[in-house]
Amino acid sequence: MPYIINNEYLTEFKSNISSMKAAVLTAYKKVDWLEVEKPSCKAGEVLIQVNFGCICGSDQHIHKGEFHPRTKTPMIMGHEFGGIVAEVGTGVEGWAVGEKVAPDPIIWCGKCPACLKGHFPACSSLKLIGIDMDGGFTEFISLPPSMLYKVPSQIPDEHVALVEVLSIGCHAKNRAGLKKDDTVVIWGSGKVGLCILQAVRTVTDNTVFMVDILEPRLAIGPKYYENVIAIDASKENPVDRIKMETDGRGVDVAFEAVGHAHDIEGLVTPVRGCIQSIVGGGTICVLGLGNEPVPILFKELIWKEAKIVSSRVSHGEFAEAIELLSKGLLKPEALISQTLHGSQTQRGFEILEENPANNIKILLDFRS
Repeated sequence: MPYIINNEYLTEFKSNISSMKAAVLTAYKKVDWLEVEKPSCKAGEVLIQVNFGCICGSDQHIHKGEFHPRTKTPMIMGHEFGGIVAEVGTGVEGWAVGEKVAPDPIIWCGKCPACLKGHFPACSSLKLIGIDMDGGFTEFISLPPSMLYKVPSQIPDEHVALVEVLSIGCHAKNRAGLKKDDTVVIWGSGKVGLCILQAVRTVTDNTVFMVDILEPRLAIGPKYYENVIAIDASKENPVDRIKMETDGRGVDVAFEAVGHAHDIEGLVTPVRGCIQSIVGGGTICVLGLGNEPVPILFKELIWKEAKIVSSRVSHGEFAEAIELLSKGLLKPEALISQTLHGSQTQRGFEILEENPANNIKILLDFRS
């Protein structure tokens, strides 16, 4: 029996309402492939036929109920996805049926102090489709054109779904002010860390260190890029190795993309490791969203007169990521571990939970 999704409960709807299939989080840790109401193309909006979606780390937390009460069941997750224009609403200009599109899921208020300064990622009431409202793990979604970016036809459909996460890497690179010939360390070789690596490689060919404790993830960077040194923090001290490889100098920029770090006896936290790894006047860019307090010895930062910046989501870097993809300067295939049909979304979450070392991104195919 078809259902209407309203983020609070499931209700049966009349058979004359047009329907579609969606991966619905009906309860935490449980996704069902259900028939739901197909959205109409409202005036001022564009109806998108979703081709592929991508399971994000945030989706994994939502799936386990860790975003409650911000998220409620039932809901349709998905803020990383792409598709084609299926219908153009009245009053919308500049869009045509069949065009490829990557939706930017961010919704800012436009009224808070950050928004009034144009610093939209810092919006005090920032919302995302697929988190605060139904998202793109479905066959169709209707969105305003202000949230959409056109994608050149030569970019594969699978890669369109990765524009969002690749834009996060670009934003972090921009926040850090990365320059040509900078040396870099990236703590965390997971989804975000590998996207930072790709963005970094569009600016500097100098040495990049990747730090993690999962060997299969550490193998990805050196496989796709030259001059990448993988450091297994469970086997050696990353700071000591970085200092040795740089003749005691350290790196210019350090990114922390770990989030929930594992304590390792004898090692400092990733953020403090970043501080210890940089040169005088260097930069640390923090992205990890761990819930635990992170101890920092600030005199280590002050002695170097270094700076810490943070990076959250993206700020218009969708356009940059799309341009880099169109020029062949990014390697999205490095992120894709496997592809499942949308009806297997629940299995996708289970795979990521059971075997995180060997799975970075699982794509979901929502084509009929």
